[in-house]
Order: sequence, then C-alpha cells, then structure tokens
Amino acid sequence: MGFEIDQASLFTTFCILFFSFTILFCFFSFLIFITRLRPWCNCDVCRSYLSLSWAKEFGNLCDWYTHLLKKSPTGTIHVHVLGNIITANPENVEYMLKTRFDNYPKGKPFSVILGDLLGRGIFNVDGESWKFQRKMASLELGSVSIRSYAFEIVTTEIQSRLIPLLSSFAGKENGVLDLQDVFRRFSFDNICKFSFGLDPGCLQLSLPISSFALAFDLASKLSAERAMAASPIVWKFKRLFNIGSERKLKEAIKMVDIFATEMINQRRKTGFADQKDLLSRFMASTNDDKYLRDIVISFLLAGRDTVASALTSFFYLLSQHPDVEAAIRDELERVIGRTQEVASFEQMRQMHYLNGAIYESMRLFPPIQFDSKFCQEDDILPDGTFVRKGTRVTYHPYAMGRMERVWGPDCLQFKPERWLQNGVFRPESPYKYPVFQAGLRICLGKEMALVEMRSVVLALVQRFDIRVASPNQAPQFAPGLTASVRGGLPVLVQDRWS
Repeated sequence: MGFEIDQASLFTTFCILFFSFTILFCFFSFLIFITRLRPWCNCDVCRSYLSLSWAKEFGNLCDWYTHLLKKSPTGTIHVHVLGNIITANPENVEYMLKTRFDNYPKGKPFSVILGDLLGRGIFNVDGESWKFQRKMASLELGSVSIRSYAFEIVTTEIQSRLIPLLSSFAGKENGVLDLQDVFRRFSFDNICKFSFGLDPGCLQLSLPISSFALAFDLASKLSAERAMAASPIVWKFKRLFNIGSERKLKEAIKMVDIFATEMINQRRKTGFADQKDLLSRFMASTNDDKYLRDIVISFLLAGRDTVASALTSFFYLLSQHPDVEAAIRDELERVIGRTQEVASFEQMRQMHYLNGAIYESMRLFPPIQFDSKFCQEDDILPDGTFVRKGTRVTYHPYAMGRMERVWGPDCLQFKPERWLQNGVFRPESPYKYPVFQAGLRICLGKEMALVEMRSVVLALVQRFDIRVASPNQAPQFAPGLTASVRGGLPVLVQDRWS
C-alpha cells in the first residue's frame, strides 16, 4: 500500500516538475524570440505594423507592403519586428532564386510551420530530398502522356459539370453564384483525379460537401495561420498541450492522412502499373508510404488552390473589362470557329491575346502573393541591402506587378496588349514576373496549370456572360497560403446560347 502511495506521489511530483520545466522553457524561449525581434524598434514601419494603423488606409496587408516598396529607393524594405526583408526588386529576385540559390533555401522555419501537413513533400524540403523529388516530378509531369491525361480530366470536368452548373444558375432571378467556390470545387475534382485517380464529385449540381475537402481546407488554413502568430512559441505551445487551433489542425491532418493511406492501400491492392494518376506513377519509384503521402499531398495543395485563385481573379478583372472579353471572343471565333466547343493544345497556342490576358491577370493578382527564403550565411543583395544569417527574405510578386519602375506608368492597368509584340505573345523574364517562381524551383506544373486556365476561360467566355455582383468592391484577401477573396466572388450568369 505504501509502495503504491510512493509511486503515485512520485508520478505527481514528476508531472509537476515536467509542467514547470515546460513553462519555464517556453518563457525563456519567448524572451529569446522577443529579443531577436527587437519589438522596441520605433521606426515608422514597425510601429505601424504592431499598432495595425496601416489598416486605416489599406484594405490588405499586401497593399500596404506595396505602398512601402514603391516609396523605397531600392524597392526593398526591412520589417525589423518580423526579422523580415521584403523586396520587389527583380535583380534581388534573380540573385535569390538563381545566382545564390544555395544561400536562400526555404529553411527550417518554413519547413516546421508546414511540416505536419506537407511532411517531406517537395514544397517543404531542401537539399538532396528536394533534388530527388524534383527529378522524379520533372520526369513525370514533363511527359506527353500525363499532360494529355490532365487535359482529358479538365475537359471532362468542364463539359460534364462546370458548364451544366453555370447553366443551372443562368438567368435566374437572385441567382447569385460564388464563382470562387465553384473554381475551388472544380480544381479540387481535377487535382484529386490527377493525383489519386479519385473523383470527389465536389462540382456536382447539388454542390455536395466533401469531408476530405473540408479537412484539407481546414488543415491548409490553420497551417498558414501558424506563420501569422506573434511567435512560433504560441502555436508550438498549443500543439504541445493539444489545445485550440492546434487541436483542430491535428484532427484535420488525421483525416487527410486516413484518406491518403486508404488511397495508397487501395492502389496497391488493385495494382498501379497501368494507372495514369500521379500516385500510381510515384508508387513505381518508391515503397515508402509516408513519402508517397507527403509527395501527393504537396501536389494536391499546389494544384488546387493556385488555379482556383488565378481563375477567380481573372473573371473579376474580365467583368470590369468587357473590351478584353470581346477581344478574347473574337480570337476564339477566328481560331476555332463558332461550333467547336473544345480547343486543342495547338489551337490554344495560337491564341496569343488569351495568353496575354491570363498572364496580365496574374501580374496584378498572383495566386501566391509572396514567397520567403531564409538566408544561410551573411550576404549583400544586388541593391546593397545587407542580409544577416538566419534572416527571412521575401520577394513579393503582388507588389512587383504594381511597381512603375518594373512595369511602367500604366502598371495598375489591366492591359493584355503589354504581353504582345506584333500580335504574338512574348513572356517576360521570370525574375521580373516570378508568379511561377523562377530558377531551379520554377513551377513544374506551370504548363498544365495554364492549359487548365485556358480551357476554363475559353469554355465560359464562349458560353456565358459573367458579371461580378458588386463590381466596384475591391477584393479583400483572407489569410492563407494562396490568395483567396474574403467572402468569395458573387457573380450573375447569363447564358449566351439560350
């Protein structure tokens, strides 16, 4: 009896000591973090950031950063309280993504934030692991067969679901449709088919709720919110004690993991040698199920939200510029005629104005508004900015698209013609236009994403008049890994063929 009491007492003492140690460790870690952040910095930028006074004039944080970067002689600013250097200078971007690529990896701070969701996936690793996955993905995504497979999936989803859904809302009184939600559902169906060979059916006429889609959305949202915490100690503390948002994140990721495991096990049972989806192709190269899960979830995240964001912004701008819409329709009729419903790869390449309009839309509203790296060793950027080891360095495509020194005095205007030379589409330097990143980490899915966007735009512009319900309201962006419009994009739809 006495032995049992001693054991209980010992356990209680251990728990108290462990809890006390944890609290003290968190406290001292927080003090170290605060010391590094220099919260006493009294410069105008840091004071405005900490007090949120910037929000009185700017609806979005990205617009405030753009304002600051425009005023900076070098196109670079330093937010001391965040330990973050932000730049909109193309020379700096090229230096980070190409010239000194090895000195600006994603870094451990980024990997830790997204580690629970993305694990060791390609978008969350550096070094040899990244090189291996990059090589594998390049071989797979670059093949003609997989691009044809992706095009087939997109075309089927457009014809069988996207067009019927919009037609069901067309002309209805009070028939307002959230186009952003539609594009998220459309992209999720496509990327699930492409990645897993699974059809979640999110874009069916009944607009069903997918438990996997909800879990995936929640996991993405909460993972992104980690980066916005005042200190990583905050979310790490909540994760340690499994409370608040971290508990919800853990539950969401558990659902994602269960789904991925079921898909991998099912594919092993049915065989994957003759399957075309991404999971089956990677299964031929590795037997590590956790690794497979991480790789495919990473592509799921990248392929779903970026395309949906880009399409949402495009139709927001198109609604405000009927002249651009008319020009796309003229080009469409000239290239494929009035009766053909689906354009081929070759026909899409001939649509130079369409390509210019899509690139121009992403110049103003890039799906990923900023991207960060962490400096490995002390360095000096081309504009003379000193970067201390361990500093976060962010390049800002959203701000870059609004810089007169980069795009000229008409940079705020939506002008697809700026991408045309004698009527032919001409891309700009990826360091001036890092929407798809650049250098060694340039987006492998770029061409497939562009084909998906072109296919959707052509199908909808040919068939419908789509107008934003509140055209004078500027987009307000919700926090996240990709740009999404807070409250969605309510639109009115008219069928041109009815």
